Amino acid sequence: MPRQSPHITIFLCTFNSARYLDQQLESYLAQTHTNWSLWVSDDGSVDATHSILNAFAREHGAAHEVRLFEGPRRGRAAQNFLSLLMREDRPQGLVALSDHDDIWLPDKLERAAQALDAHSQAPQLYSAMSRCFDDTGRPQALSHRRVTTLNFGVALLHNVMAGHNMVLNPAAQDLVRRAGAPQDIPYHDWWISLVVLGAGGEVVFDHRVVTLYRQHADNEMGASRGLRAAYQRVRALLAGHYATWVRANATALLDGSAKLTEHHHNLLVTFLRSSTRSGFRRVTLFRKLGLRRHGRVSTGVVYVLAFLGRV
Repeated sequence: MPRQSPHITIFLCTFNSARYLDQQLESYLAQTHTNWSLWVSDDGSVDATHSILNAFAREHGAAHEVRLFEGPRRGRAAQNFLSLLMREDRPQGLVALSDHDDIWLPDKLERAAQALDAHSQAPQLYSAMSRCFDDTGRPQALSHRRVTTLNFGVALLHNVMAGHNMVLNPAAQDLVRRAGAPQDIPYHDWWISLVVLGAGGEVVFDHRVVTLYRQHADNEMGASRGLRAAYQRVRALLAGHYATWVRANATALLDGSAKLTEHHHNLLVTFLRSSTRSGFRRVTLFRKLGLRRHGRVSTGVVYVLAFLGRV
């Protein structure tokens, strides 16, 4: 007997999104997987965002439930997305995270539904590829390099999974809800991947492009490739932001209610205790713990920072 098509709740976060929102909403309607509802957390928009969403609900609410919530207004997309995942009344089934300014390709939800088991007790997290495009509609490079596997040691130092392509099965949602929404974590997608992997969950990578990722000046964090992305990374490293982000994630995982395997708990404890060390001993410790990033150059940079005591 074929598996029943699971319900998918789209979690959309908005803030002054009127300029691009119509295109994203239209791409939901074009999905080949039609069993979906839309929950929106708006973080205090003062433009036409509410009018657009209310009009969408009036026109399409009979086919797809649309609910609008007030966001936490803490100035970060991370807290806005996590506020939706913390809700106890979220529907059963899969949850797909959505930015407000992208365009989904028609098979995006269908591919996620086929890749995940909505009834499994094992936590599963789906991610796929995106292609960047600019405000003129011109296609650009892939938003990040293809990844086939991801382990906790890499995820601790490298935010590999793009939030705009994340889909969580119910078991993964429960893990995130249990872990909570710590104030100091920098990015929701990084946090979610760490929570799921830290508990021994499964990450499913789809190498098909399913999203057109819009690049513009208002992106909180743009694509991971290209000169602009390289500049952002160098600036974060020099300013010490990267080290702060990594330690904030590690501390929150240990201090909160996140479910961790014994191995990952011990890894985090050892990592944080080593923060006062530097030199070759610390680099050796990183390698022993399996702490690295995707790519030799990126890993080499992190090892230099570890040698200098800067991460």
